[in-house]
Amino acid sequence: YMGRMGLINSGGASFGSSDMAEAVETAVINKRAGGHGLISGRKAFQRPMNEGVELLNAIQDVYLDDSITIA
Repeated sequence: YMGRMGLINSGGASFGSSDMAEAVETAVINKRAGGHGLISGRKAFQRPMNEGVELLNAIQDVYLDDSITIA
């Protein structure tokens, strides 16, 4: 890390139908700013399991995507 700390951003409150888009957008912004992760609680865990898993997988996909780089 060359003396730097990794940034982990908190995802924020759940707003319902726009949660997926907001979580992915937040993850992209965080990754482009040099972040290493996104904390997601209510957005993923206060909905049916299959929807929560889909949301968490979308966030993971952002951090695994090599085409999304530091701005």
